[in-house]
Amino acid sequence: MPLGLGRRKKASPLVENEEAEPIRAGLNIQGMDGLDGGGVGLRDGTTQEGLPPPPTNLRPRLIFHTQLAHGSPTGRIEGFSNVRELYGKIGEAFGIPPPEVMFCTLNTHKVDMDKLLGGQIGLEDFIFAHIKGQRKEVEVFKGEDALGLTITDNGAGYAFIKRIREGSVVHQVQVINVGDMIESINGHSLIGCRHYEVAKMLKELPKGKNFVLKMVEPLKAFDMISQRSGGARAGSGTQLGTGRGTLRLRSKGPATVEELPSAFEEKAVEKVDDLLESYMGIRDSELAATMVELGKDKKNPDEFAEALDETLGDFAFPDEFVFDVWGAIGDAKVGRL
Repeated sequence: MPLGLGRRKKASPLVENEEAEPIRAGLNIQGMDGLDGGGVGLRDGTTQEGLPPPPTNLRPRLIFHTQLAHGSPTGRIEGFSNVRELYGKIGEAFGIPPPEVMFCTLNTHKVDMDKLLGGQIGLEDFIFAHIKGQRKEVEVFKGEDALGLTITDNGAGYAFIKRIREGSVVHQVQVINVGDMIESINGHSLIGCRHYEVAKMLKELPKGKNFVLKMVEPLKAFDMISQRSGGARAGSGTQLGTGRGTLRLRSKGPATVEELPSAFEEKAVEKVDDLLESYMGIRDSELAATMVELGKDKKNPDEFAEALDETLGDFAFPDEFVFDVWGAIGDAKVGRL
């Protein structure tokens, strides 16, 4: 075979000897308002009016940096539109099966539910992937109607504990922790279930009887500092970079780059997320953001209820909850939150 005609070796997705800080040389992302090419500039974040969007192969690549939360080299990932695809890219970068990824946190390697990756990723965010660790089986006595758990899910078939109320039934069981994935209840597999389905099953367990949880906890590092060479700065919990946009992941359709949520949207989403926890025992910022998006332009609660039924009918939200969400969106609009 003639020299120079061999196949090129595929570049490794892992970064050698690099500080754990996202680097996007030559890409100014402040002017982005979507993945369709509008408003994207390769030099100063602007485009000249009247020019058509650049061809797909000339559009800027959105590259995110990632590590395994228990310690790993830094990897680069790109080209994902939803959480399942994101986990697939993480699996490719580190040579692990995608189902091993339980959830991701942004800008911290800790199991911090306030930093949980939901439906949006800041363009300068650093992604830490938490993978499966030790399995455990726990028998719990349901001595009260409420267990004190708030459930969320990773968008790819795993439901896990987001919050444990102090003094509750579960709070007294020392081996159950925030971040634990609930694999089964009394032998009934929960793989593939959404958070609201798991919360309903837990609520319907009979009071005064024992039940068995099979759980998986996130893999923990023995020595986080020594295994995270150059990555301590990224794991400090502070925001990396000053990018103004976010990548919005969607269960249907392509991901889009959007401006950061407005003050109204942030307050409304936070309040709706609180209502989800109060009514349904779940927290889901992506679901809350979708509800705010559906309701912010509606003229009355009936229009809002119809929009919810069309888009989120599987949840079967009670009328009282829908009315409270409508009120929260209205309060946020006029600055009462």
